[in-house]
Amino acid sequence: MNHGYWMALCLVLCAATACKPEASTSDPASSDSRLRKIQLQLNWFPEAEHGGFYTAQLAGFYAEEGLDVEILAGGPGASVIQKAAAGTVTFAVANADQVVIGRHQQADVVALMAPLQDSPRSIMLHADSDVEGFDDLEGLTIAMGSGKAYARFMENQGLLEGVQIVSYSGSVARFLTDKDFAQQAYIFSEPFLAQQQGAATRNLMVSTLGFNPYTSILITSGDQLQADRELVDAMVRASIRGWHKYLQDPVETNQRINELNENMGLEILAFGAEQLKPLCLPAGMTTEQLGQMTLDRWQTLTEQLKEIGMLEQAVDASECFYLGGLPKQ
Repeated sequence: MNHGYWMALCLVLCAATACKPEASTSDPASSDSRLRKIQLQLNWFPEAEHGGFYTAQLAGFYAEEGLDVEILAGGPGASVIQKAAAGTVTFAVANADQVVIGRHQQADVVALMAPLQDSPRSIMLHADSDVEGFDDLEGLTIAMGSGKAYARFMENQGLLEGVQIVSYSGSVARFLTDKDFAQQAYIFSEPFLAQQQGAATRNLMVSTLGFNPYTSILITSGDQLQADRELVDAMVRASIRGWHKYLQDPVETNQRINELNENMGLEILAFGAEQLKPLCLPAGMTTEQLGQMTLDRWQTLTEQLKEIGMLEQAVDASECFYLGGLPKQ
């Protein structure tokens, strides 16, 4: 999230309060020598998008599968694809486009489950903006990461013509004072920051354009998958249980995340948990399908990344993911 890609909230607040990228947590039952010790590397500092993994740890779901999972906080330099591919960590959290690009660059990583079916990426507007959709962006100034896949997709679609693109600073300060200013956002972070400071917001979800990478996915290396599928399947089963519980009742987990990352207050974590629900279980998807992935989605993503010049050659979509640990559908 590298998040890959993202997060205004921590970037804004870390300047005032030290974040804790070194913070890690282990299962409550970690003193049990019978448990197998493994690591889960996050892509960003602990926040709501990691809630299901922390819940699996707190509720003992990992321990029930014989695992003592140490969750390692991420940050701007988390390098989750490289660490997972090299086996430096057993598992990691990433986004689907990172997996595809990583495989193109010879990083043998595989997606195992997708908690967020729909991407939280959006363009945040003022609620009273005249912009009704992506076709109306002309004349705006937008702060966004121009090199990111979603931005290149928008540019390729002709949606950024007549738009002034400025560097994304990680702050909502200019947004608060400029009615003709918009910026990239994650639906569970920047809108909360702006609303807390009195701005009414509206969001255009990039996923509605058809560019919709699975987000906050659990990944491992191809070598790990081949060497110990039993371990991989156990990790997926426990993580799925954690995500089910977090979406139903996030309070205890949010308290733990707040302890690990004080920049994530309980209020924004509660906001984030609510915003996650329709992303994890969009309309038409049952709770039993949580975490599932399809070949069609992966094929579409690989084709899109090739079209926008982020892949020099095709990537086999079928090798990007593994469904063996997920409940049979």
